[in-house]
Amino acid sequence: MQIEMIGEIKVSHDESIGLDELRIYVEQEKVVWDRKGKALASIEVKLDGQDVEITSHEKSPITRVRRITGYLSTVNKFNDAKQAELKARKANVG
Repeated sequence: MQIEMIGEIKVSHDESIGLDELRIYVEQEKVVWDRKGKALASIEVKLDGQDVEITSHEKSPITRVRRITGYLSTVNKFNDAKQAELKARKANVG
């Protein structure tokens, strides 16, 4: 299996499948995932005789949220004081 990046999509594939063919599969999969309102992260393309088997994987919809002194939000929305408080924190390693 080889690995290629086509745009932001990681593509694992059999060596005998060309880049142009892979691009077609990626575009087709993106359309399917876009219709579902989901983001495509990676696909695996395998040959099974005359058939092509495609397995798709969704980008994680998980967003990391932090709480600093009662302020619950994603870090990019923290004000300057909360950014400083986050930087000043020390990890509890136990």
